[in-house]
Amino acid sequence: MTAVDDAALLGHARTALAARLDAPTLRRSPASLAAITHRGAVIAASAHGEPRRDGAPTTPGTIFRIASMSKSFLAATALSLRDEGLLDLHAPAAEYVPGIAAARFDDEPFSLTLDALLSNRGGLGEDNAWGDEHLGSSREEMAAHVEAGLRPATRPGTEYRYSNLGISLIGRAIEAVTGRDVEDVVRARLLDPLGLTDTRASADLYPAGSDLAAGFRTFDDGAAFTPEPYVGSGALACIGSLFSTASDIAAWMHFLGSAFESGASPADGVLRAASRREMQTARTLIPTSAWTASGRVLDGAGYGYGTVVEHDRRFGRVVQHAGGLPGFSSHMRWHTATGIGVVVFGNSDSFGAGSVAGDLLSDVLGLIDAPAALVRPWPETLEAARRIDALLRAGRPLTDAAELLARNVLRDVPADVRSSRLAEALAETGAIRPATDPFPERIVSASDRSALRWTIPCERGALVCDLRMIGLHDPLVQEIAILPAGEDGRKPRDEPAHVTDHHRLAPAQERTRGVQEGVR
Repeated sequence: MTAVDDAALLGHARTALAARLDAPTLRRSPASLAAITHRGAVIAASAHGEPRRDGAPTTPGTIFRIASMSKSFLAATALSLRDEGLLDLHAPAAEYVPGIAAARFDDEPFSLTLDALLSNRGGLGEDNAWGDEHLGSSREEMAAHVEAGLRPATRPGTEYRYSNLGISLIGRAIEAVTGRDVEDVVRARLLDPLGLTDTRASADLYPAGSDLAAGFRTFDDGAAFTPEPYVGSGALACIGSLFSTASDIAAWMHFLGSAFESGASPADGVLRAASRREMQTARTLIPTSAWTASGRVLDGAGYGYGTVVEHDRRFGRVVQHAGGLPGFSSHMRWHTATGIGVVVFGNSDSFGAGSVAGDLLSDVLGLIDAPAALVRPWPETLEAARRIDALLRAGRPLTDAAELLARNVLRDVPADVRSSRLAEALAETGAIRPATDPFPERIVSASDRSALRWTIPCERGALVCDLRMIGLHDPLVQEIAILPAGEDGRKPRDEPAHVTDHHRLAPAQERTRGVQEGVR
């Protein structure tokens, strides 16, 4: 994980909070709270309004309902049971919830897996409006709906549809294998071990006098608000009932995001790092053409297990989930490369916490010039690039390092063609300068462990060199490209923007440790 200067981050966080929480935004909710977090701690927060409209102000510790952010806790619980051999996510879900077998698509039976349900790929239609109203419905009522035969809206297992009912069946499977209410299992496996004492399944689990935000609704952009009673906590509670605080969600985001760090962590005793990474890996493609991202460009997005995974063209992997119920709007998102996150709560479903959170995280990451990823190239990648760099600067052919090359390299681009292309490039850039910066200082980026980009300064410009290895036990060079640099001196001319432009190499000691530990 990239080192971040906390003092600078604090200043940038305060700047972003002041800019984004303007009057038009704040008027949409009687109370709101936005927090910038780093590695599990709230470093800056902005609280506004009155959570119960009783004269008491919102504080950083005010408890809000987090709605569908609860799904990440359900997913983590399911994976912990999977890791212990109690759940098989790829077995037919009907093995755990027999009523699912009554479902039909085009009047034909089909098999659903827990994996498909947990990644919103089960084919069941989008049901937010219905799900909100039925959050408190009994298990018996929901079981009757399932046993009557569910009707998927799309072919099961093929495309994204956000289904609260579908994911709630994960809760029923958890209850089937544990013999306990799923809310108790979540608490025992996650909330208690992680010390998330302010996160609870229903309002009545908090002591009298707790700073609980009440829910409100507005139908005129905040000119007037009407109280909205808490939606109940019943059979669908496992997918949307939790209440929490900014500090607890900060810790939760770090628990999940720290899975991308190298080395062992105490968090691994609660849920393996590999399982936490599974949660934060896209499993079902989400079309993003209709998303409003305030200028952010996404190369892709998908639903993981209880999380949404964005691949931001500037900042790389961003993991998030929204929450919305009548009377509440919430959002959490975090950047795995830096450990920076954002939590936003409002006690009105018109607040738009997701837009606020997205803007805040992008602002802060931009202000610190955050990398999209921290890459640890293989030692063989660095050594091969160093050797080829030396050959190019000495005017020697690649055949002088033939032991580094896969046999396709000299066939794909014959020696005479490669020599001609290099001569054309040098005609544009001028001769290679005899005195250059040391090789490590000329490294530009690496898309992954097997690749490296670096530059060679020339009299009128620079060459951009790209190398890619094949991941054998003893890696070999499989591709080499050498092109004139564009105006920025770091990319070939006319090459489009890529997220890898913002990858950075780990410090030398981190690269060594990464190789030893077998991590990215």
